[in-house]
Amino acid sequence: MQNLIRNRFLLVALTVLMLSSGWLRGTGLTLLVALVPLLIISASYDDSRRSFWRMAGWTTLAMLLWAVITCWWIWNSTPVGAVVAIIVTALLPSLAVLFYHFVSKRAPRSLAYCSLVGAWIALEYFYLTTEASFPWLALGNGFATDIWAVQWYEFTGVFGGSLWVLICNILFFEALRARSVRRAVAGVAVAVVPVAVSVAMLLGAKECDERVKISVVQPNFACFPIDEKFDLPDEIQDSIFRALIEQCPSDSRFVLLPETALGANSAIWENDWSAAAIHNMRSVQESHLTDGSVITGASTLRMYPMGVAASATARMRGMMRYDVYNTALEFAPQGEFDVRHKIKLVVGAEKVPYPKLMSFISGLIVELGGSSGQLGVDPAPKNFGSEELPIGVAICYESVYGEFYSEFVRRGAKVMSVITNDGWWGKTNGHRQHFSYSRLRAIETRRSVARSANTGISGFIDPQGRVISSIGWDERGVLTAEVPVCTRLTLYTRYGDYVARLCCYLLLLCTLYYIAYRVRRRNHLVD
Repeated sequence: MQNLIRNRFLLVALTVLMLSSGWLRGTGLTLLVALVPLLIISASYDDSRRSFWRMAGWTTLAMLLWAVITCWWIWNSTPVGAVVAIIVTALLPSLAVLFYHFVSKRAPRSLAYCSLVGAWIALEYFYLTTEASFPWLALGNGFATDIWAVQWYEFTGVFGGSLWVLICNILFFEALRARSVRRAVAGVAVAVVPVAVSVAMLLGAKECDERVKISVVQPNFACFPIDEKFDLPDEIQDSIFRALIEQCPSDSRFVLLPETALGANSAIWENDWSAAAIHNMRSVQESHLTDGSVITGASTLRMYPMGVAASATARMRGMMRYDVYNTALEFAPQGEFDVRHKIKLVVGAEKVPYPKLMSFISGLIVELGGSSGQLGVDPAPKNFGSEELPIGVAICYESVYGEFYSEFVRRGAKVMSVITNDGWWGKTNGHRQHFSYSRLRAIETRRSVARSANTGISGFIDPQGRVISSIGWDERGVLTAEVPVCTRLTLYTRYGDYVARLCCYLLLLCTLYYIAYRVRRRNHLVD
């Protein structure tokens, strides 16, 4: 008995290590066999209730350790958010595995495998679209450092990677269970063919004819363990930004500054745009750039006059109603000015999910901008730049959402950018993972990405997901590159997360088929 328990502990440890590799600067290819040990544990149990709960224990342990090892760094920015994110991240895949285990003991094995695929990806999609969203550990994200193996994400997106992982695990487990060479060969083929296609796509990639010069600025204001970002006076920060912008070539078409670069300590009201930081940024844009735009993040507020309906996220201070935004601003040539607000907010840091239900914990939320409550959002994303050269600007967390990110491209963006502040997590794997996800977005949309981080990793990524150049952690500097300008719309850009939606239908069909099968068996209509 002790040997059996020890062996199951070893199988759980093996699953955790292979699941985690892609997020810990290793390869994500271990994901292709990472679930086999859990499936072995499931096969060792019978269909009793006691066995089910024992399987639940092993599965939850594996998924919880996976979430903790890869995402513990969230604690540095929001402890409450870290606890919730880790628990939910571990719970959802556990439910998928347990659904598979339940069905496999009571119905044909083929139905159980389809149920595993449908349930896992449907739950990933649910986590992507729900109010309490944190889709960080979607299986397809695990290949963010193996871009040479997933160039076909332009057809399927990240959920295609999740589907690939699950099918490979099922085939390899079946080969092991049945001791079948034929099934092992099938597993190897399914693992190798997509990689071969990806390598061929990478080698045969055509360069875009047009290029644009972009500069990115990384000011490197510390956020953790000391909060230099929100303690350093705005005047000093503005002077540093001005000096960095003046280091950029004057013919840069776009100069990118990071998230919340302006208004960290003093309010910028959108009602009149008279803040000193706005005037300073306009001044340096007009004096230094011949025909270029400065795009920067900012913390802004909008007051609602009496008699004007306020948004659902509006706050009250006495009789004043106002919204707080995480904002992107464009200071364009000839005095033109544009603004957009962040839409995908960080749970626990920028918003409380289901606010009416979760109001009892709102006092625990530590907002990155230094105030409490939920930030305001825009109804839809929009691009900056000109009609000839639109540029999409994803603000921080928005770069994690493939379908949302591709909306900028569907609206005409020929180049993409990400402005972020990854300093909240300290020198952990968090900022590396976040940068790597931009490489996946580049492949999905076939758009170059310019990335400006307060600190973390700033740099440029080409449409194949290759890093052109970068500034590393704890460095202050400016980087300039001429990046490809592309116009082709990929299949994924056109149709979004269709793989996930199809898997939702698959889960529904599997559930209905299981119910029908059990009814027929109860009536002795099947063996």
